[in-house]
Amino acid sequence: MVVKYLVEFPKVYDQVLVEQSEIAKSKATDELLNWSDIQKMKYSWNVVSEVMRLATPAPGGFKQAMADFSYAGYHIPKGCKLYWSSMATHKNPDNFPDPEKFYPSRFEGGGPAPFTYVNGVQMLVFVHNLVRRYKLEKSFPLNPEDEEKLIFKPFPTLTGGLPIRIRAH
Repeated sequence: MVVKYLVEFPKVYDQVLVEQSEIAKSKATDELLNWSDIQKMKYSWNVVSEVMRLATPAPGGFKQAMADFSYAGYHIPKGCKLYWSSMATHKNPDNFPDPEKFYPSRFEGGGPAPFTYVNGVQMLVFVHNLVRRYKLEKSFPLNPEDEEKLIFKPFPTLTGGLPIRIRAH
């Protein structure tokens, strides 16, 4: 899904490439990334976070009530099984204005409110290696009605198979 959004938003790709190139310049040839490098990936982190928000790899999870409580007028007894939908949380306009829009800058500063977003770190290493080695482009111009769609069945899937061109830098 990161590839999909980098291809669809070339300016975002360019910003990620600039950031990753700066990190690569500080490394010896074939030197691996370290935690200090990861912490420099501020914009890349925003991009990965926004991709993971829009295309949540885990649609949710089951929890068990640890005590009796009430929510929205419903009594929930201790031991009751509950399902939390990360997709519903990530696309709630109260948490994320214009929730269907790809907007990495929404993660700048303090980012979203606590408990409104679930993310992953390992994507930064993938993004670093991807953009440093390859240029990504749509393989043909798509009409707006032919635009790649993201559907959930139950995991994120692209309707058109992501037709892209990958070229070495």
